[in-house]
Amino acid sequence: MAIDKHEVTGTLKQAGGAIKEAAGKLVGNERMEAEGEIQQTEGKVEKNAGKVKGAVKDQFS
Repeated sequence: MAIDKHEVTGTLKQAGGAIKEAAGKLVGNERMEAEGEIQQTEGKVEKNAGKVKGAVKDQFS
């Protein structure tokens, strides 16, 4: 099973969001913290879309 590029970028976006969220908590910046949470969610969606795309591609190859 091949890894779709969206799985990789989604994972990286999740990691970046986690860092941003933690930094926001550390400095008491609620906006940065919220942006990090949103970024993590976007990353999860993109990662799962990549998994679905890869699974569909595998079924037809």
